[in-house]
Amino acid sequence: MEVVLRNFFQALAKNTTANQMAKKYGLRFGASRFVAGITIDEAVKSVNILNRDGRVATLDHLGEFISTREEALESTRMCIETLEAIADSGIKSNLSLKMTSLGLDIDKQLCVDNMVQILECARRYNNFVRIDMEDYAHCEVSIDIYRELRKSFDNVGIVLQAYLYRTEQDVAELNQCNANLRLVKGAYKESSKVAFPDKKDVDENYKKLISQHLENGNYTAVATHDEAIIQYVKDEARQKGYGRDQFEFQMLYGIAEDLQKRLVKEGYKVRVYVPYGRDWFGYNMRRLAERPANVWFVLKNFFK
Repeated sequence: MEVVLRNFFQALAKNTTANQMAKKYGLRFGASRFVAGITIDEAVKSVNILNRDGRVATLDHLGEFISTREEALESTRMCIETLEAIADSGIKSNLSLKMTSLGLDIDKQLCVDNMVQILECARRYNNFVRIDMEDYAHCEVSIDIYRELRKSFDNVGIVLQAYLYRTEQDVAELNQCNANLRLVKGAYKESSKVAFPDKKDVDENYKKLISQHLENGNYTAVATHDEAIIQYVKDEARQKGYGRDQFEFQMLYGIAEDLQKRLVKEGYKVRVYVPYGRDWFGYNMRRLAERPANVWFVLKNFFK
């Protein structure tokens, strides 16, 4: 049953008709648990609350299904507005983005030009931008663009996914540019030709990648709610003498709040991924696909 639900929500996340309908109705049926709001002001208020108890954030203005240059430019403008709002409000937050929202599927150079604008803005405000990884079809081009951007910018990082066979080699190659990586398990539905089909293999590869990147001496953002993985990182750091300034834990807005707060009290840096915006549907469906138990939360809200 869990597999059926996961496949259903992963398919729904890509449904443009459902996405358009969701935009009309706002954050309904429990989506506000995982999405911080529609406007930047709502998102800033949410980050302020996180900052009060020691958590930092990365803000993401959600955008999917970009099909025109105008939409890509609008998404770029919103990223820049987000960086400006972070600076004006004084909240402790980076920026996360998806390059498809900047026009990657329309024109690679358009996407690169938009990324440069965003990174130049972030540099003016002494801030950092994280490129989210998307599905396997976008993996190679995303890494290629990241390599190019690193030649001019030191305030940009990227996400790599442990469920892909190729990621061990990607981590090795990106060591050449001292990449700041967020390592995740992976949330997209991929073929067994390119990704580990079994969770235990993904978990083992995830631990291997974390150790590999830490051993390379590069900053490592470990994005997980898996307490076994978190304990593994703590033990690895203690045994090998990695300072707490070399890594951080990252978690999703609205998930594992108690765990986030506990880690902060233990002295670890915790960054919360805080999405906002009208284009929330695809993101929300992937959260449900990752953990079908969240479906019951949504259903309870539906019948209220």
